[in-house]
Amino acid sequence: MSDEANRFPPIKPAVRTRVLMVGVFLGAIVAMSLSWVFSWGVETEADRVEAAQEAAVTARREAFSSPPGSCLTWTNTDASDVKKVGCAQDHLFEVAGVVDISKDFPKNARLPNADKWRTLTEEKCGQSVRDYLDKPLDPFGKLSLGVLRPDEQQWAQGERKLHCGLQRVAPGGELQTLTGPAKEENQSNVWEPGTCLALANKTVGDPIDCAEEHSYEIVGLVNLANHFEDGYPSPEDQQKWLDTECSRIVGEYTGGAKLRDKGLLLAWDLREKESWDAGSTLVNCKVGAKLEDNSGLAAVRGSVSKEAPPPPEDKPKQGDAEQPEGERRGQDQNQEQPPGSGEGDGG
Repeated sequence: MSDEANRFPPIKPAVRTRVLMVGVFLGAIVAMSLSWVFSWGVETEADRVEAAQEAAVTARREAFSSPPGSCLTWTNTDASDVKKVGCAQDHLFEVAGVVDISKDFPKNARLPNADKWRTLTEEKCGQSVRDYLDKPLDPFGKLSLGVLRPDEQQWAQGERKLHCGLQRVAPGGELQTLTGPAKEENQSNVWEPGTCLALANKTVGDPIDCAEEHSYEIVGLVNLANHFEDGYPSPEDQQKWLDTECSRIVGEYTGGAKLRDKGLLLAWDLREKESWDAGSTLVNCKVGAKLEDNSGLAAVRGSVSKEAPPPPEDKPKQGDAEQPEGERRGQDQNQEQPPGSGEGDGG
């Protein structure tokens, strides 16, 4: 037998079995380790839902601890996904003050109803918002008093802080986005030219696509202060000047269309003294129509802009009575407002 054979003797069966068992054991450990590694690296749907819920809770907690000057936004109707954003971004609410009502509502107090919340908003938040603005709040302007209050669960847990602030509510009740700090905002309740406002119960609703039925189309934006430099102009003086100015503007907007032939009328806003004192000097020129019985506004479809496609064939008919009120809104959307508009035939 050679020396090489003696140096490398054959492996005995028992040794071979132990080697195989060790190999199987090590393979199992490697497989288990890989399984752990892969399970750590894969996020399940449940993990994503839990992470989103935790993020929402954190964002809501941050929002409800935001100091004055903070801006908030949300997408859910109950504001359950409220979060803090920079005021230069689109937002729905700007915090103007934080009020603690725990003295009036101790730990076991019942959650206030809707009417009580409205009263508390005005009583507790009104002055803090006015102080925050450092100028009058236009009672007929686009900014209105709002409050973020504890929900039922937060109330049960003892939360009693109200976050008072400013928001914009359209005539139909829908919150509108704001951009920029409220202190820098012109409070005039106006819309950009090209905006159409929905028809709601024969009066004005929220912004809507002009292809849909609407009450008014905004055709122009005018600054009264550029013409009336000596102070607040009387409603009569506003009417007289806007009749001419809005007629000029609608002519440019429509390319010289004859509104009367289309069953349409030209209208405009007027400003109250309180609005003027708050710096609200902008007004809209707008086009709409009235029902034949003069009971309200009629539905209009399509834009009158010279850039827009032709409107549908069925045109509303114009009545003879004065334009109904309803397009100007103050803090209370149900509060009846004084007259604040005018109209002409638009050519």
